[in-house]
Amino acid sequence: MAWNKPGGSSGSNNRGGNGGLGDLLNRLPGFGGGMTEGSMLRWVLVAFGLWLAFNCFVLVTEQQRGVVLRFGQFDRVMQPGPNLKLPWPVERVIKVNATQIKTFNDTVPILTRDENIVSVEINVQYRVGDAKLYLFGSRNGDAVLAEATLSAVREQVGKSDLDTVLSARSALSVSSKQRLQEAMERYKTGLVITELNLPNARPPEEVKPAFDDVNSAQQDKDRAKNEAEAYASKIVPEARGQAARVRTVAEGYKTASIARATGDAERFTLLVQQYKAAPEVTRKRLWLETLQQVMAHNRKVVGGDSRQLIYVPMDGAKGSMPGPATAIVPDLVSPTVNATEDSVRSGRKGREEVIR
Repeated sequence: MAWNKPGGSSGSNNRGGNGGLGDLLNRLPGFGGGMTEGSMLRWVLVAFGLWLAFNCFVLVTEQQRGVVLRFGQFDRVMQPGPNLKLPWPVERVIKVNATQIKTFNDTVPILTRDENIVSVEINVQYRVGDAKLYLFGSRNGDAVLAEATLSAVREQVGKSDLDTVLSARSALSVSSKQRLQEAMERYKTGLVITELNLPNARPPEEVKPAFDDVNSAQQDKDRAKNEAEAYASKIVPEARGQAARVRTVAEGYKTASIARATGDAERFTLLVQQYKAAPEVTRKRLWLETLQQVMAHNRKVVGGDSRQLIYVPMDGAKGSMPGPATAIVPDLVSPTVNATEDSVRSGRKGREEVIR
């Protein structure tokens, strides 16, 4: 049987039999009869069509964003899903992973506000927020983020004292994250900061002995300050109470002295009036009152001749033994009363001597 006869098992049936690619192309307009003669035109057209189909179809996954460049210039951003573009070299697509979380870790020595050096560990987690800015906003967004992170952390730690950096770093983390995000937007890196933590802070090994000495001095200072405050809290109320007591006693003494002086003045005024009315009686009453006061505060010795002798201690000490004393006899103590003015004056002078 001839190879080119219908129904025969010829080589043409093996090369382009029913259901094959050659049979499909034979059925298309303009492609009939070409395969049997070995024409390559239709194969070139088929290859070009397949390349065009695959080149214009772009599948972007959920984690990616496609940046479309038309003749090298940014045109648009493809969202996740199937997308179409113009064939290369008109348009090309750069896929960027927008959901991948990247990390940056570093440990840097930083000077605090109270002039202490502390080594701070930094942990930053970030992702791509804007694919266009990530590719074309800055030359190297990751390197910019590293430098901006160190700058933001140094700024916030430099504004805080050592105790805050060692024990309360959560507030520093929040403020540093805010400053870093502002820097990323200002530098147009297209990055979004998801987390910024300061997990640890410690003094450098080179200055650890000096740091321990500073801590000991600070603790001694705090202890002395607390002791001083406790002493002040104890002594100040006592001093204020003592001052109030002294003030009250002084005011009471002042009131009593004024009242006593006022009473003595009134009594003397009344006594003068009584003396003018009855000189002899008043003088006798004053003499008796004075003698009663003297006798009440001194020892009494009765002599052999039944005369009463009064011994007045010379030193005036209470309870002391009497020294050399002057005997005051009744004639000296009770002079004769005369009605003349000279007798009254001499009697007053004698009473004053007795009182002294």
